[in-house]
Amino acid sequence: MALFDLPLPGLRAYRSESTAPADFGHFWDRTLKEARQHDLDARFEPVDTGLRTLSVSDVTFNGFGGHPVKGWLVLPAAADGPLPLMVSFIGYGGGRGLPLTHLLWASTGRAHFVMDTRGQGSTTRGGTPDPVGTGPSVPGFMTRGVESPENYFYRRVFTDAVRAVEAARTHPLTDASRTAVGGASQGGGIALAVAGLVPDLSAAVVDVPFLCDFPRATTLTDRRPYREIGDYLKAHRGRTGQVLETLSYFDGVHFAARATAPALFSTALEDRTCPPSTVFAAYNAWAHADKQIEVYDFNDHEGGGPDQDAAAVAWLSDRCPV
Repeated sequence: MALFDLPLPGLRAYRSESTAPADFGHFWDRTLKEARQHDLDARFEPVDTGLRTLSVSDVTFNGFGGHPVKGWLVLPAAADGPLPLMVSFIGYGGGRGLPLTHLLWASTGRAHFVMDTRGQGSTTRGGTPDPVGTGPSVPGFMTRGVESPENYFYRRVFTDAVRAVEAARTHPLTDASRTAVGGASQGGGIALAVAGLVPDLSAAVVDVPFLCDFPRATTLTDRRPYREIGDYLKAHRGRTGQVLETLSYFDGVHFAARATAPALFSTALEDRTCPPSTVFAAYNAWAHADKQIEVYDFNDHEGGGPDQDAAAVAWLSDRCPV
């Protein structure tokens, strides 16, 4: 696929036309306050995975609405003191999978908490249902509850993610003062939201993030998942303004503008799933001065792959050392 988005100098200067709602901060403060009325009740159950250099716990905590959310906590087997913490989130459609797919961050000497995504888990195994019903939607998750911010699917997911950080920090082998968040694609979009909602993070690693600059993304690419929004509006004519208003409460650009931690981003110039201008929209809005973006010229949504993993390990060692 040839390059299709703005040239690189234009990407570096690009600013989203998405506008944060006047009550954006109040909406999220109220949402998290409601969630915290439920006991976090974080439970860590050791499991034998056959791994010898790492230890694993099956985690359950209460997220949005007090609903139980699953996760994994992966630790170096010899850990005997508080460790820097990485909390990571999963790509679209995926669940937490098996622990042996989450070896990188614990292998660097960190505690690694992996949050399951409610209602997902079809591409990799998940175990967290979403007990909240919604109105009409198209297949996928992008339009579930899109008729209002209060009912939108990602209100529940982003709240779960903030509570995941809080749950991970309750474990005696995690150091709350050295907490990073990260993820790729949907996971990157969730990490962006958490970085805008949790004020005392040490760093964020945001790879080819989804859920950014909805007004541009929904008209620039015809790939799913963004295309789900267009398909919904094909059937529900006249609701474009209403849908974009809902999505504005969940746009990574607006969370980036509230971020208080250093960030490492990545994007790929042939990425038609999460177009580079939408990634740069969040990167350029990122409020903390310490930010960096890796650009992969001829890659699609796979981004930098293991090269980006290596870059993230090196970058994080300076911002959140072991």
